[in-house]
Amino acid sequence: MEMQTNIAAAPAPKVREAGNSKRKRRLLRRIVILLAFLALAAAVGYFGYTRLKQEYTVTYQSYSATTGSISNSLSFSGTLQAINSQLSTAESSTKVRSVYVKKGDAVQEGDQLVRLANGTTIQAAFDGTVNQLYVAEGDEVAAGASLIQVVDFARQKVSIRVDEYDISDVHEGDAIVVTTTATEKVFDSTIDDINYVSSSSGSVAYYTATAYVDTDSSVYPGMQVTVSIPKEEASDAVILKEDAICFDAANQAFVYTQNADGAMEQTYITTGVSNGNYVEITSGLRAGDTVYVEVKETESSSGGLFASLFGGQQMMGGGQMSSGQGGERGGPGGNYGGERPSAPGGNSGSGRNSGNGGGR
Repeated sequence: MEMQTNIAAAPAPKVREAGNSKRKRRLLRRIVILLAFLALAAAVGYFGYTRLKQEYTVTYQSYSATTGSISNSLSFSGTLQAINSQLSTAESSTKVRSVYVKKGDAVQEGDQLVRLANGTTIQAAFDGTVNQLYVAEGDEVAAGASLIQVVDFARQKVSIRVDEYDISDVHEGDAIVVTTTATEKVFDSTIDDINYVSSSSGSVAYYTATAYVDTDSSVYPGMQVTVSIPKEEASDAVILKEDAICFDAANQAFVYTQNADGAMEQTYITTGVSNGNYVEITSGLRAGDTVYVEVKETESSSGGLFASLFGGQQMMGGGQMSSGQGGERGGPGGNYGGERPSAPGGNSGSGRNSGNGGGR
């Protein structure tokens, strides 16, 4: 007898379907919350941006083009040294028979100075001044004793150290101006010699340039001097404070001027000699013209923003957020926070001195 057994197919469990549905609903809620948060953040950011834009007050600072002179020069420090100095001594023990000069006398080459008992006569080897007289007539002197010193104070020399960055701008024959530090006496001279073998072994090479200086009776060896080598000069030129000049993307110099309607407009200029403070204006402006620089002044910064967002509520233990005043200068189209390109034709660099400039 055959037995038949019918096995019906078991239905799929409903628990799994219910779990998938719950996960989908949770994921959907998270997506909705995230989108809402992003929308809120975007709204706050846009509101903050518009608020910060309103914090700036734009003003204009004015500068005037004037007539003046600008000069550039390389400047170095040095010490005057005697070129000719004669110290005469006794060759053997003897007696001083005659002394023909006294201390401070001016002597010429070949003049007799001192005569000794052994027949030796001391003469001046060059034109100069009796700086020291160590003996008098009738003195007994030992071998090697100092008798008299003659120094040429009228012509001295100064040596300057020129670093590797400036040596290409210094040449033999260059005109120089030598100024004594203490007495401010000024003397003109030229570079006589340059030693191109470096006198240093550090990270920067230095070279020695020597000049001979015709001085006067008030200048002595050992005095500190400043040696200036003029490079560029503009006399009786239209000059402008360098802070008033802007540059476009092509590094073309321009200034802001006010037109007849009172609006600011760009006026392109051509520049010449610059000393890092004032710039020669060769075209585009005349003496007396007024130019402007845009200044954005911050009345209040993020403190005002947060106060507006949160209604001036106290934060962080009761301290209300606030900020100070600030400002930044620049012209439309300019760069903030970067280095401003130097004016075309201007020189700058270590060791360079600037000359005169006009008023602002």
